[in-house]
Amino acid sequence: MTVQEKLKKIREELKQTFLERGELIDGALSALLASQHVLIIGPPGTAKSMLADEICRRIQGANYFQWLLTRFSTPEEIFGAVSLKALEQDDYRRVTAHKLPEAHIAFLDEVFKANSSILNAILSLINERIFHNGKEVVSVPLLTLFGASNELPEDDELLALYDRFLLRFVVKYIEEDFRFLRMLESPSQTERTTLSLEELCGMQRQVRDISIPGYVYRTVADIRRELGKKNIVASDRRYRQSLSLLQAHAYLAGGNEVTEKNLFFLEHVLWRDPGEQPQVRDTIRELLLGYEEEVKELLYESREIRDSALRPWATSDERARALIEVHTKLRNILAKVDQILEKAQKLGRPPERVGAVKEEIEEMQKQLLEKF
Repeated sequence: MTVQEKLKKIREELKQTFLERGELIDGALSALLASQHVLIIGPPGTAKSMLADEICRRIQGANYFQWLLTRFSTPEEIFGAVSLKALEQDDYRRVTAHKLPEAHIAFLDEVFKANSSILNAILSLINERIFHNGKEVVSVPLLTLFGASNELPEDDELLALYDRFLLRFVVKYIEEDFRFLRMLESPSQTERTTLSLEELCGMQRQVRDISIPGYVYRTVADIRRELGKKNIVASDRRYRQSLSLLQAHAYLAGGNEVTEKNLFFLEHVLWRDPGEQPQVRDTIRELLLGYEEEVKELLYESREIRDSALRPWATSDERARALIEVHTKLRNILAKVDQILEKAQKLGRPPERVGAVKEEIEEMQKQLLEKF
């Protein structure tokens, strides 16, 4: 089994276990492939920590660290106790074994409960992948940090930490009854498809080689502009980091380049408040599918015109006049399609779907002219 096949199987197994979590699973795996971080907002008991734990179990050789933060949490709990031996040499060093600085995958529950003595170290660790330990600056192996919270941060000092989570998901309890019953009846998973840490690192290198066509960059700029008009503003860093996520999302789907389809996943990246997510989603859909929806409507209109022309007519003269009228209407519709096609090409959007509609309408016109 190739590493891509293993990844696909892991994805399927996770979706069978974590019901109504398809987007979150794709986000978690994409974040792992792109070495980005994930924030999960939701009430207790929505399998937030279980998902992070399950993903780590799929990576052989990966260290996993999990902790529930409270306002009373101390740096020793997260980063390790101070080494007494090092203190004898005037070095304030921590023993980091089995703590966050040595984790490949980590889960911090109630992450915004972090106090200032913990916050700065976490920021350096998840952003620069470094940990200041005594007199040394140590590189950490962290791939992905999963943060969870019941609510958004309110203190300004926590906004920097909030922005470090590239992906943000809001989860609820299982909504559909039939999926809830499946969850109750499903047995505990005994077999797990796994990847080695080396295989994961190899996939991360492949993800970085996924190509990004020029029109994707232009579309991201268009999305930023349109969201700005709605006062939904994301940092430049967030947009820059989203490119690696798009590459990972394309790789997860088995592609070798980023396409417009992957851009829809930015709805989990570009909102600040959960209330903004529907606006982000609608803005992206309008930009990516606006011209497509327009040509679809023109196609449906063309089919109605054709069907109307092909119905039985009382006389041959009526039929001839109807066909002439239909030919004129189809010619006008094709002119509109050409305008949409030209617009799509100027925007750098793939013209294939518009071209396919144009060919179908031209074929209708040809068939009707032959009947005439």
